[in-house]
Amino acid sequence: MLSRPFRSVLYIPGSKERALEKARGLAMDAILFDLEDAVTPDAKLAARATLAAALAEGGYGQRYRIVRINALDTEWGADDAAAAAEMDCDAVLLPKVRGAADINALAKLVGSKPIWCMMESPLGVLHAEEIAAHPLVEGFVLGTNDLAKDLGTRKAADRAPLQYALQKCLLAARAYGVIAVDGVYNAFKDDEGLTVECAQGRDMGYDGKSLIHPAQIDIANRIFAPTEAEIDLAQRQIAAFEVAEAEGQGVAVVDGQIVENLHVATARAMLAKAEAIRAVTAQES
Repeated sequence: MLSRPFRSVLYIPGSKERALEKARGLAMDAILFDLEDAVTPDAKLAARATLAAALAEGGYGQRYRIVRINALDTEWGADDAAAAAEMDCDAVLLPKVRGAADINALAKLVGSKPIWCMMESPLGVLHAEEIAAHPLVEGFVLGTNDLAKDLGTRKAADRAPLQYALQKCLLAARAYGVIAVDGVYNAFKDDEGLTVECAQGRDMGYDGKSLIHPAQIDIANRIFAPTEAEIDLAQRQIAAFEVAEAEGQGVAVVDGQIVENLHVATARAMLAKAEAIRAVTAQES
């Protein structure tokens, strides 16, 4: 899973047939089909059926399909989970995860479906390691809006008030091989702000960005993909290290920088990601 691209992860309301249809032609890596926040209480039952029909119809190609259900302590959660277990989707996303007990409760309803977790509460962040360590957990999605609300933070362009939470969830995800997707950027017409926040998430090590509007896809895809310069450097590091190894040396030098085993491992992972992106792009075209 960690070699699969999750650069752009777009929320799509499960109740909107037009949006569900449009998503079939968009270039995101994954779709969060939403039965929770994007669906009003009076539309939740119908949304469940609408989404099931859209997924059964197919047409989403290689895009990873994740269904976000309502929390299990709501009147819709358990039925959402049971329905999602039968849907043609890749994973189920549980909101407001607080600990392993929430995952165990969902697992009883979705069977073998992989589970993703919304990391959007103080308890969830504090228990991030326990959650990531659960064998059924495949991915984290940061719910930065809910987290900011619960913490009472003020909005800051550098997200300084959320840095501990962002880093703690990422550390837990990396420790246990879990996908980590950064939270949304609300100003969907602000390309410059989105670019800055995507770059921040990418620099931290996140796999991609959750998005609220199709207009955000291209920026996320670009920022979270290896650049041509990074690919070139990775190729040269690998080649130089292989030459050094053949000569009985444990290190190489590229562009005045020492290259060791760990740099080669990073370079190979980057090239694998670039190849996965190329493969996805080719299939979509």
